[in-house]
Amino acid sequence: MSIEKIVEQALQDGYLTPAMETEVGRICDTASELSIEEYMALDRLMGALLTGEVVAVPRKQFINVMEELVLTEAITQVAEIEATTDRVLDVGDITAYALNRLPPLYATTEEGAKYQRQRAKEELQELITQQVHTAIAQNLNRPDFGSERQAIRKGDDKDLLKQMSNLLQDYAPNFEPKAD
Repeated sequence: MSIEKIVEQALQDGYLTPAMETEVGRICDTASELSIEEYMALDRLMGALLTGEVVAVPRKQFINVMEELVLTEAITQVAEIEATTDRVLDVGDITAYALNRLPPLYATTEEGAKYQRQRAKEELQELITQQVHTAIAQNLNRPDFGSERQAIRKGDDKDLLKQMSNLLQDYAPNFEPKAD
């Protein structure tokens, strides 16, 4: 979405959402130079924000305590494995895998987060440890595709079938015995 469209939407709605604000920031950060129209749109937005015609919706800060706990557990378990083997594990993948199998524990204040941390340590620590262990096992069993990994390219149906056939032959070379 362009800056002009975002400003137009904000003026129409009377609100500048965090997503709109983020998109304007992304555009400004990635553009080597803004056009006159973009500067004019930003000027209109600034004026509307100053007069109250447009209200910036504040970002609500949420803390997902489960993320903190799982990340800490993942780092601990990964460090133990990496210290004793030559494997390098992706902490982000492991954390995401475990988080997808655990309940979220959101809080909006530090007091609420402290309560959630204590509750999780008492009631969920064993489950957290188990899910991180499972995530690591899954990560260790995943094949290392390395640099030869290629995306399937778009083309006609014959091309796609040829790519799939080659892929299957690469990963299951002994699936069908070859005729002698």
